Amino acid sequence: MKNATIQLDTLACPSCAQKIENATKALDGVDKDSVKILFNSSRVKLDFDDQKISIEDVENAITALGYEVKKSKVK
Repeated sequence: MKNATIQLDTLACPSCAQKIENATKALDGVDKDSVKILFNSSRVKLDFDDQKISIEDVENAITALGYEVKKSKVK
């Protein structure tokens, strides 16, 4: 499992955060219990299995919702 922090351009409202949380939890390979949306800092933290999904796939799911990913950090 890898740990990722994804910095978004901005989160405008709590419903935006909920949309991103639901979308990332639905991805195969993302640990659903690890998904945390840090609303005040516009960040998404999650764990994922890099054998099943890439960080780019996670970023693409977020951008498909209309949100801009600024950068990601994977450990």
